[in-house]
Amino acid sequence: MTMAMTASPVRDQLRTLEASFQPRRSKIEAILFDMDGVLIDAREWHYEALNLALSPFGLEIDRDAHLATYDGLPTRTKLDMLSKSRGLPRNLHGFVNTMKQKYTVDMVRQRCHPMFQHQYALSQLKTAGYKIAVCSNSIRQSLELMMQRAGLDRFLDVMLSNEDVAKAKPDPEIYLTAMSRLRLNPDQCLIVEDNEHGIRAAKASGARVLVVSNPDDVTYERILSAVATMGEAA
Repeated sequence: MTMAMTASPVRDQLRTLEASFQPRRSKIEAILFDMDGVLIDAREWHYEALNLALSPFGLEIDRDAHLATYDGLPTRTKLDMLSKSRGLPRNLHGFVNTMKQKYTVDMVRQRCHPMFQHQYALSQLKTAGYKIAVCSNSIRQSLELMMQRAGLDRFLDVMLSNEDVAKAKPDPEIYLTAMSRLRLNPDQCLIVEDNEHGIRAAKASGARVLVVSNPDDVTYERILSAVATMGEAA
């Protein structure tokens, strides 16, 4: 009887000691968003703008190929791929890129408008104490313009474009740079992504990842649910 009573506290102490050596997941303190296809429904704009720039040379990309291969990549990467696969002269890259960005800006000014669910989501996350970042493979001009037009720029702590890093997605550099600026570790961050290249970058960064299909999937409730599912209450 005495031995049994003595053994129980010992077992409890061992369990406590064992638990203290278990890795603990940090509380999520920041939400990092991709932009195109997550906060802004800009896939079609990029596709149309690039094809307008390529049309004088007869090198338009069909929609299926764009979605399967080029979606989410920087324009300069797409042009490199076109030079290798379809013979786009490299001395035309600067001209095509300039025209593509011009067409993109025109479309953003015409088509980009605030979405209540995104303004609500980011404002509520901000009020709840989360840090917020946007990390995009777009150039800075497009990123800043879209965030302004969507009315989301005022909620952001960090905003990074492909011009702020040496390697764009699928390399994780852009997400790791955002985490460094926020002074957070990867396991303190949740990344919201939609396409293959971005998802690869997010996972490679070591953060937790919420995959969405399109901007309609990005709601305050879904983000909180993802945080809770990953073991942290909002």
